Amino acid sequence: MKNMFSIGEMAKLHNITMKTLRYYDEIGLLKPIQIDLNNGYRYYSTEQFEQLNTIQYLKELGFSLKEIKGHLDHRDINGFLDLLEKQKILTENKIRELERVKRKFQNRIKDIKVAREVEELGIVSINSMEERKIVRLMGNIDSEREVEISLRQLENLANMKSSIFIGGVGLTVGLNDLKEQKFNEYNSIFILTEEEVVLSPLLTTFQKGKYATIYFRGGHNDSSPYYRVLLDSIKENGLQMIGDSIERTIIDHYISKSKEDYLTEIQIPVSY
Repeated sequence: MKNMFSIGEMAKLHNITMKTLRYYDEIGLLKPIQIDLNNGYRYYSTEQFEQLNTIQYLKELGFSLKEIKGHLDHRDINGFLDLLEKQKILTENKIRELERVKRKFQNRIKDIKVAREVEELGIVSINSMEERKIVRLMGNIDSEREVEISLRQLENLANMKSSIFIGGVGLTVGLNDLKEQKFNEYNSIFILTEEEVVLSPLLTTFQKGKYATIYFRGGHNDSSPYYRVLLDSIKENGLQMIGDSIERTIIDHYISKSKEDYLTEIQIPVSY
């Protein structure tokens, strides 16, 4: 038929599936110009090419099929401009969100690269740290099971997704337990919030200041000997512990199956 295209031809010309075209017909978005009553075959005309192009274009911009149908049904320029303005705002919000996610990837990449370059393992250094924002859940934690449960509780209470804080989770040992050299029980779990906007009563900070720091190959279960090294160094250098320790495993079995790659950092805030 002159100037008529079967559903298969229409699909092939526009790089779309016949199933999609049938669905567009079903919801009244793009109905065939003719249907053969004998065999039910659908046919389209060249006049409908631009309509399908418009549908595809608006889909690429992020409009829903309901919004597209509303526009095509009314063909109102003011309404169309309003749709574009709303989609522009949504797009700008998506860009900001993607930029935030990009920064998180950059921070995590930097974190792991720095960790791989650490050479002074088991050696104490005194480092100046800026204030760090965290969400923190207090409570005794003395097993891997309690770590996971506490993390889920913290995630839910702070309304944070796990994808946000991968690599930013840590534990703390209370100051009194440090003084008594009790390193096997943690008194809180925390998440570094980086640039997150978190509205939660659990939001707090690790203070700016000096921290006695040590790195070692291993995880939380291997930390006790390194706490003793830290405490001995703090005492030898005439320093005073002024807060809970910060313990964070930077590289673990989720990142590498080789235990030789594991890396944990312990920091204890100190003053002279």
